[in-house]
Amino acid sequence: MVIPAHIAIIMDGNGRWAEEKGLPRREGHKAGVKALKRVTEKAGELGVSCLTVYAFSTENWKRPGAEVNFLMKLFKQTLLEQARDLFENNVRVKVIGRREGLSKGILQSISEVEGLTADNQGLELNIAFNYGGRLEILDMIRKIITEIDRGLNPDQLKVEDLNKYLYNPSYPEVELLIRTGGEKRLSNFLLWQSAYAEFYFIDKYWPDFTGDDLLEAIRVFQIRDRKFGGLNKAGGK
Repeated sequence: MVIPAHIAIIMDGNGRWAEEKGLPRREGHKAGVKALKRVTEKAGELGVSCLTVYAFSTENWKRPGAEVNFLMKLFKQTLLEQARDLFENNVRVKVIGRREGLSKGILQSISEVEGLTADNQGLELNIAFNYGGRLEILDMIRKIITEIDRGLNPDQLKVEDLNKYLYNPSYPEVELLIRTGGEKRLSNFLLWQSAYAEFYFIDKYWPDFTGDDLLEAIRVFQIRDRKFGGLNKAGGK
């Protein structure tokens, strides 16, 4: 069974899940954390090399202040509570995104969980927090300009060379991108890394997403004809 090396997930629908149940939106976010734990464990069991999840976008700052504050507290709490389990399950954690605007407490929690799990050799879990795909590309351009100022010849740059300027240069390109909640757009997520990703959209809200749903997405991925600009298996277009 071919397993995608890098799966990315837009975890959408927490708020709607809660509202449809007559619950505060924060309860949907709490349920979303449980779903992430399930899916991370399943991805590790299946031998997925890299899992990147969209936890908080740079656009999410536009949400009501009370919800943003709750999400910040939930993120910090989740990192601290899950750190030991992630370590014991051989998961290596990396938080990608801009650090500007994050509290000292959150930055310390990020540093702690990344440091604790740095030597793990299993699943790499990338948490996109305060992340925007366009900003990542902008930051990449700024790094390249700095290198040019130091003597880099831009004429010698190749596409693959640019990967080292990303927030996490070590992970492979996205092969399968999953979005829950019924929406069908990228929402500024991993724009560079998803150039040849297969998309899988599901109406189910993220808190209801299970390991079996991950398996079904992978099954669909396995029957896709990935041509990368070439011919399909039958020799046609």
